[in-house]
Amino acid sequence: MMPGDSNMTSMVQRIARQALVTFRSPPRVGEEAAKSFLENQSKLKSLMTEVRATDLKLAPRRGGGGGGGGDGSSSSPSGVSPPVTYMHICETDQFSMGVFLLKSGASIPLHDHPGMHGMLKVMYGKVRISCFDRLERPAGGSAQAAEMGALRRSVLRTIDEYTEESGPCVLSPDRDNLHQIDAVDGPTAFMDILAPPYDPDDGRDCHYYKVLTEAEVKHTEQKDNEVWLMEISQPPDFWCGGEPYPGPEVCL
Repeated sequence: MMPGDSNMTSMVQRIARQALVTFRSPPRVGEEAAKSFLENQSKLKSLMTEVRATDLKLAPRRGGGGGGGGDGSSSSPSGVSPPVTYMHICETDQFSMGVFLLKSGASIPLHDHPGMHGMLKVMYGKVRISCFDRLERPAGGSAQAAEMGALRRSVLRTIDEYTEESGPCVLSPDRDNLHQIDAVDGPTAFMDILAPPYDPDDGRDCHYYKVLTEAEVKHTEQKDNEVWLMEISQPPDFWCGGEPYPGPEVCL
């Protein structure tokens, strides 16, 4: 690890260092967070609140652009540019950090982060984030529910909008762990930290869900804000390309 912070140390380097300290030993599912973790998480939130697009050498995009096409990002075999692209900044065993860029009107579908912590900070534009909590592990409500496969009784916690002036959106293994992210009023980009990173071999694969309507889940009782989520395949209109990260290098 490099020497202590100085005026020459980039903001993204400071964030990465703090993330490494914060997520060295994070609380697991159902565990109460230790005081040291909460203190380090607070420091990380403060840094994430301060970071701006210019710190990442990220230029806001206009119109329908948000990723894809002639900016170095990948396209589908049909030549259609992806609705979402990702800039990889760094990754360790403890966390991954990068930037997601969404075209105008694009969404990252409802998905989960098994056993993971996360922090999301908008760099430009506006996003709407719908956060859900799972109320119980997979279970069947009625006979019909059992036939519909992997259902999750969940609760819609919040629907909030975030801009570059907002603080970060935080998730944990037990709180706001499932979310959908929608670009609002134009293209948008956000910095994203996940701890630990997705790893299907270690039980941290990304699963997608749809919210079932009352008509689709009959004979089940639902309280206010409670919903049934059904696991689905990755939606065909969503895929994520990649593009180069233009900002300061991170050394850990």
